Amino acid sequence: MSLLRPNVTSAAGYVPGEQPTDTSVIKLNTNENPYPPSPKVMEAIRAVTPEQLLRYPSPSGQSFREAAAKVHNLSPDYILPFNGGDELLSVAIRAAASEKDSVAFLEPSYSLYPVLTEMNGSKAIRLSYTIEERSPIADRQLPIEKVRPSQSAIPHWSLPDNIESTPAKILLIVNPNAPSGHLDPLDRLAHIAKNFPGLLVIDEAYVDFAPRGGDALSLVQQFSNILLLRTLSKGYSLAGLRFGYAIAQPSLLKQIEKVRDSYPVDALAIAAATAAISDQTYFNQTRQQVIAERTRLAAELKSLGFSLPDSHSNFLLATVPNHIAPGSPGGPPPSAKQLYESLKSRGILVRYWDLPRISDKIRITIGNPEQNNKLLVELKNLLASQ
Repeated sequence: MSLLRPNVTSAAGYVPGEQPTDTSVIKLNTNENPYPPSPKVMEAIRAVTPEQLLRYPSPSGQSFREAAAKVHNLSPDYILPFNGGDELLSVAIRAAASEKDSVAFLEPSYSLYPVLTEMNGSKAIRLSYTIEERSPIADRQLPIEKVRPSQSAIPHWSLPDNIESTPAKILLIVNPNAPSGHLDPLDRLAHIAKNFPGLLVIDEAYVDFAPRGGDALSLVQQFSNILLLRTLSKGYSLAGLRFGYAIAQPSLLKQIEKVRDSYPVDALAIAAATAAISDQTYFNQTRQQVIAERTRLAAELKSLGFSLPDSHSNFLLATVPNHIAPGSPGGPPPSAKQLYESLKSRGILVRYWDLPRISDKIRITIGNPEQNNKLLVELKNLLASQ
């Protein structure tokens, strides 16, 4: 007899990105911010007193709620902190869906969604993004002989039609999407929220790198069934802290709060997170640095023959060239898996999945200029050697 439930023993489990102990490895595989957190974060951690640690922390993380509410121009009861965005996802699924219910999510998308669904014993409804090849506007002005094959079309991702009619208790949409980085329009999300009868979780883990106004914050006060997920792991350089938060109408958060742990965020995390989100000047500086490098790296990858959708996140999903570059010695170009393995052997980690629709792609986290330059040098060498 198994000691655990069958849905646990039969599950494959979530596979996180590699976390090497060798600090010389260039990590461009888990979407961490290449810049350190605000100096005010370390000041806040050093200022934590023994008295704060011998007592339980604020159950609601009130200082953070107030700071985040100020940033988002909301009242604090619209904010609820969690031990990372992943805990928020787990709590939302447990709160909304029973073993008899269904959880719907998009694919390709965050690979933790099906794992949490399976752990909850709920049924999974897997919805497919529509992925089309479209000609980029920039290339239309170039002579056709100067347009390399992989640059003549770019992948365009869009939500499936009638997604709002999905018979699920909870629908998970990550926006900007992972792994593509594309951004679904607000009017489409509003239509879904209006017509979907269940809980709509919009996972905005990467929204800090999207254009201003691209987030769904404006929809929260309109729709009582929207739950936004935010995290400090990406835009605020605090992946090691494990701090996320929900934004939703207070009536919904009061119900969600019942499912959380009794003290889900610790005193050190509350102090650090409050300092981080309060320092919007520093946040905006590093945000702009990441966006600038994203633009530069995308252009360089396209010049090497990669095709990629426009990204509004801190990573790029690059389709590996399937043609031989002009002037190369000949031979077949490397596959996405071969490219990933070759880069790894050279001390550079990117992300690769041997999964349908994305097995010809690698996902590259935006690094700092030095890291990105080293990546480009190795890619040019690898592609030229084929």
